[in-house]
Amino acid sequence: MDPMLLAIRYPQINPVLVEIGPIAIRWYALAYVGSLVFAWWFVRRLVRNQTAAARIMDDKAVDDLLFWSTLGVIVGGRLGYVVFYKPDFYFANIERILTLWQGGMAFHGGLIGVVLAIILFCRRRGINIYSVGDLVACAAPMGLLLGRLANFINGELWGRVSDVPWAMVFPTGGPLPRHPSQLYEAILEGLLLLIVINLWRHRTRALNRPGELAGVFCIGYGLARSFVEYFRQPDAFLPNGGFLFGCITMGQLLSLPLIAFGIWMIWRARRKAAVGAQENG
Repeated sequence: MDPMLLAIRYPQINPVLVEIGPIAIRWYALAYVGSLVFAWWFVRRLVRNQTAAARIMDDKAVDDLLFWSTLGVIVGGRLGYVVFYKPDFYFANIERILTLWQGGMAFHGGLIGVVLAIILFCRRRGINIYSVGDLVACAAPMGLLLGRLANFINGELWGRVSDVPWAMVFPTGGPLPRHPSQLYEAILEGLLLLIVINLWRHRTRALNRPGELAGVFCIGYGLARSFVEYFRQPDAFLPNGGFLFGCITMGQLLSLPLIAFGIWMIWRARRKAAVGAQENG
């Protein structure tokens, strides 16, 4: 049977939500704004729910953290894309690095940018870096959820050719139906990870072990991204059609150190908590 007959029609959603003269408001931009606003609101809520003795920030500090995190996401995400995915092109066209409106952001670069922003923020204010990292980790999956939904609306970052009943023919993906891998990522890296981290926080009181929730986020994202890479079409502009080592893609390669770092974070957090319990006992 012709696979085209089994494909689900891709919903043609205009990437531009509103256009007023030369000003265009895009779903992708709204995803960034929405995720940052959610993170600001959720971190404020978590901080306010802590006891006075355990509270590490006030509302003003959370506002400051939002500014630093936004800067880290944008600068880190863009430079990560430049260095990890298209270094030859951008080093030959330096002026194109700043053309953010033409696309090109990397999650792993954005994560590095946020980590560096948190470090600078905490050092300026004398706040525990790991505790702030945990608070950010509780809200970060919402950004992944909204971002991947925006990728789906844009019809980009589609999956590999497939004959599954829910495969779709994407406008820029050729005539064959493909996995809607953006939706897989939205569910696994976004919604599921958001639920797992906050259930972990609620049921294990992990905020009392600084660094543990940040570790859970790193492991969860790394595993989810590595799994979805088997369905996502690798970047064609990379060597060997995006397969760097056999069937290993760039996304999987960058996720390996992230998973290892997450394991170390959880181990460190629990070791510190055990040592503290012995000293207090």
